[in-house]
Amino acid sequence: MIPFLHFGPITLPTFGLMVATAMLCAYFLLRADLRRRGIDAEAETLVAVPSIAGMIGAKLYHVFESPREFFANPLGELFSSYGFAWFGGLIAGIGAFVYLGRKYKIPILRLFDIASPACALGYGIGRIGCLLSGDGDYGMPTSLPWGMSFPNGLVPTTDHVHPTPIYEFLVAILITWFLWRLGATSARQENAVASTDQKNSASVRSRDSAHAGHPDGYIFAAYMITTGIARFLIEFIRINPRSFLGLTNAQTASVASVILGAALLWRLRGQNGGAGITSGNA
Repeated sequence: MIPFLHFGPITLPTFGLMVATAMLCAYFLLRADLRRRGIDAEAETLVAVPSIAGMIGAKLYHVFESPREFFANPLGELFSSYGFAWFGGLIAGIGAFVYLGRKYKIPILRLFDIASPACALGYGIGRIGCLLSGDGDYGMPTSLPWGMSFPNGLVPTTDHVHPTPIYEFLVAILITWFLWRLGATSARQENAVASTDQKNSASVRSRDSAHAGHPDGYIFAAYMITTGIARFLIEFIRINPRSFLGLTNAQTASVASVILGAALLWRLRGQNGGAGITSGNA
């Protein structure tokens, strides 16, 4: 593994480089979704602000998860190049999106829908940073032929272990594809309503009514459910410590994510005549 790249006096952490790559890829995907929906908003801001807030939240969540290590070395833990918890980033990122949604006057749930594919993609790419740095996000020892060792990682091990960051990357790509196809239907509905409103202003309808198949929040609910299930399952082969009911902290948060996503989906289906999740044509 390559935790750091050295260019003369300059040292760059590979994890940070992959986070930057994740932000760039998320920007292009988010911009494409805004364009296909005909929404006038700055994709740069919608990516940069939640990403920065997410990194701060991920670091703080990790600190609160391991207070003993923090109090033993406060500055080292706060400013280390590893030790980020995804669910802390999710909470902070959501807070930033609420603020930006009000700024751009975009309904919050619709903005979450737009952001969901980009978040899934960014998460998967960020996991490659964990793989390159060997920061301890790998799994349990395995005899499978694709098992990997991390002797030079930030959290070294000479055992052949499950390369769980690769698993998570592949699953994240599938989730991104699924959410993007769901968004295609919503984009066509929004554009159809916008076209109708331009032709006949006397019959202007709310865009919310256009989402007979995919109301605002539908894609976000699917995101919470799919990512929650994926993280819950991957934790069974991760090396994270167990806590509540024999689950890891990430599994507990995953259960909460699935429950909240299912509750939101149930509420939206009730409001929308029981429409189910169907993938649109990209």
